[in-house]
Amino acid sequence: MCKINIYNLVPFLVLVINFQNLFAKVPEVIIQQPVVKAFSDTPLISRNDLLFDSLKLGKLGLGRRAYDYAMLGYNVLKTKGKLSNDRIISIADMSTVSGKKRFFVIDVKNYKLLFVTYVAHGKNSGLDKTLYFSNEQESNKSSVGFYITSATYSGSHGFSMRLEGQEIGFNNNARERDIVVHSADYVHESVVKSQGYIGRSLGCPALSPDVYKKIIDKIKNGTCLFVYGNDSKYITNSRFLKQKVKLEKH
Repeated sequence: MCKINIYNLVPFLVLVINFQNLFAKVPEVIIQQPVVKAFSDTPLISRNDLLFDSLKLGKLGLGRRAYDYAMLGYNVLKTKGKLSNDRIISIADMSTVSGKKRFFVIDVKNYKLLFVTYVAHGKNSGLDKTLYFSNEQESNKSSVGFYITSATYSGSHGFSMRLEGQEIGFNNNARERDIVVHSADYVHESVVKSQGYIGRSLGCPALSPDVYKKIIDKIKNGTCLFVYGNDSKYITNSRFLKQKVKLEKH
């Protein structure tokens, strides 16, 4: 019988042990690296995704492009200190037909959807679809872009709210045009049922008499309102959609 010299096996045993340790450490490296990266490199877009998905905004009819543009401009306004109330954002998605609920009021701080309702567009912007936009007086068309909500007042439409257009060439004539948020009887579920779409305004984002007071009270005095439409000129030239902002970490 052959005798095995234990000292001759030492190099082999050391090699086996090292080989086992090598494989024991590999999973630790693979698991740990992505975890560290996920916490350090996750930008605000993840928060935007969470807000959009958790509130089921897409299923409720808000277009993802309208939402993404809205959040981009909202962050520009917030970064510049333009919003005295940055908790609320309102989005009028005029790329959707007027027979659908296309006005969304969102509490971005508490991840809450506050209102979803109908909103009118200007009578010269189209019948059921919002096809044409203008910043000109007497155009009777809707104006795209970012607004800051202002004070309330009592006018020809009763309780109303003024808007301050923030984009030169697109909606900065809102004051001169009397583009305000007010109520209108033609913005109602019954009108949709009778003709398939709501009535039209002279350019104002008019709301239903059922909810307009609650909405105005919630969004007045310094919140962001974004009116989105399929307007290639606006999308290409808007300064708000081009500016880079410092994104918060989630």
